[in-house]
Amino acid sequence: MQREEKHFEMTLDAILQRLNDLKLAVLSMIQKLEMEYMDINWPTFLDNFAIISSHLTGLTKILAKEQCPPLRNRTVLPLLVSMDRDETLVNITEGRVPVFSHDIVPDYLRTRPDPITEQKMQQNEQKAANLTNEAAMKQVTQYNKVVSHVLDMVSKAREEWEIESSSRTGIQQTSSMTDTQLLVATVGMGKGLQYKANYGPGPGPGMMVPPSIRGPTPPMGGPSMSPGNVQQQLGKAPSAVKTNIKSANQVHPFSR
Repeated sequence: MQREEKHFEMTLDAILQRLNDLKLAVLSMIQKLEMEYMDINWPTFLDNFAIISSHLTGLTKILAKEQCPPLRNRTVLPLLVSMDRDETLVNITEGRVPVFSHDIVPDYLRTRPDPITEQKMQQNEQKAANLTNEAAMKQVTQYNKVVSHVLDMVSKAREEWEIESSSRTGIQQTSSMTDTQLLVATVGMGKGLQYKANYGPGPGPGMMVPPSIRGPTPPMGGPSMSPGNVQQQLGKAPSAVKTNIKSANQVHPFSR
């Protein structure tokens, strides 16, 4: 008897230790969500959730051991029910339960579900017990058909998506590097531009004339010179070649 009591106390201590660890992990996660919600990232959230999951797994293993006494066979009865504030109870529950009254005892010492929940569970159990094997098999077959149809739809959509992804060579190109370089060279250095000189009427207002075909600069206060006037003056100038030839004929008339 003493051995069983000692083993029961050891099991309770292990369960309480796991519950305290679980409570601290939950409090840490809630604190991060409330205080660090702007900086918390997904990996940190998953790490905290993994810690909580490990504590739950450890608690389940303790309860599933063969050495663990069946706690369902134990009955918990209140030793004192009072409407007065109990400071010891406040310290144990960290301020959550100040009074152990008649209204709180059914909720904290309940070993069975809520009456409404228990009633619904009994109705479902009774409905399942009255169901015949043929009707159950029909429902299972119909359920399997629905699941298979949904699975086929998902598989087909996945295959279409994989085919579309594999056939797509990449992002469609919307620019050409060669054309970009040619445009930059044209704007910056005038590459590929052709200029045709026009010696007709003078350029219109606002047009620029390159220095190579620009006329001589008129004197201060003199008339401006246009390319047409420059051409006319060049046509009226005496030819130095013809003058030299005439002079030579005049100097040597009988050279032959």
